[in-house]
Amino acid sequence: MKILFKLVLIPFLLSFFSVAASAQELPDSENMLLTVFLKHDQSMNNIQRGELLREFGFSDMFPPEGVEIVDHYVMMGIGQVIVMRFPPNLLRAVNRSIEHSAWGAFQTEFYITYDLAEARRFEAAQ
Repeated sequence: MKILFKLVLIPFLLSFFSVAASAQELPDSENMLLTVFLKHDQSMNNIQRGELLREFGFSDMFPPEGVEIVDHYVMMGIGQVIVMRFPPNLLRAVNRSIEHSAWGAFQTEFYITYDLAEARRFEAAQ
């Protein structure tokens, strides 16, 4: 059992630290990516949801200044999925803009994200 543990754990840890070390060297280390799911509340239709978003000022509050929308699409059966890029110091502003303007119209989920394709290109260039 100890041998199996060593055979599995040691390569895993080595690969983890190798990836972590190269990830620190990635370009654009000044920004983070955040994926937000705006999940449809199926107790209301899109017209009702739109009225709530207008009432709460969603389009005025979101995205906050300094936040780039990388992707914004509809995932059928889920709702809207938005990927944003911004400096970490704007995380609170992003959170507050969604809390104040989207809650009630959507249920929200937030996921820290990274660009694996960019990481692979960077690693291949090394």
